[in-house]
Amino acid sequence: MQLTNVRMEGVTFTYLPMPIGEHFNNRAISSASDTSAGRFNVWGNSFPAGHLPAPGSRIEVAKIPFDFPAPTPAGDNIRCAGQMIFVPPGRYDWLHLLAAAERRAEDTVALHFTEGDVDFEALRVSDFWAAPARFGEHQACLTGQMHYPHHVQPGLSALIWRQRVPVTRGQPLTGLRLPRNVAIHVFALTLQTAPDHQSAAGTRP
Repeated sequence: MQLTNVRMEGVTFTYLPMPIGEHFNNRAISSASDTSAGRFNVWGNSFPAGHLPAPGSRIEVAKIPFDFPAPTPAGDNIRCAGQMIFVPPGRYDWLHLLAAAERRAEDTVALHFTEGDVDFEALRVSDFWAAPARFGEHQACLTGQMHYPHHVQPGLSALIWRQRVPVTRGQPLTGLRLPRNVAIHVFALTLQTAPDHQSAAGTRP
């Protein structure tokens, strides 16, 4: 993990893209030569790999850095089923996620802090079928086609969104528990520190 500083309008924000591959449990991205490998939804639709960033690459969405998923034997995204993701304890302002949903979905993320407190914050993700954002998300990836189990469908787009979840408690965050909602898929996670706590994630004096 490596902290990344981004300066915007005279303020420096610090971001920490998190490795989440150990939690991958679903394959949502497939090649044109193997469309049946993808299982994003119950119909076996998937995102075309050729229309997305390179696996494992560092990308920016709205100036926020993310590590686009590198596939593992278990998949290339987290289908939310209550997974606990531990983070370097630190003071953070936001959790930024690259996510998509099977139809639009709303649920909660449980934020765990060093003193044992738990906050519940809303996670809202719009449909992966090409449509306007329903919850104010920023479009992260838009494909020019969609994969079905047995064919490539041109002209039908699929979307990955950048959504964010606030961290409001004034304690170091230690982890987050994703909702038990298999309609929500998480591809990447980046933590943002508060401007006055840029030495978070283990480097605060």
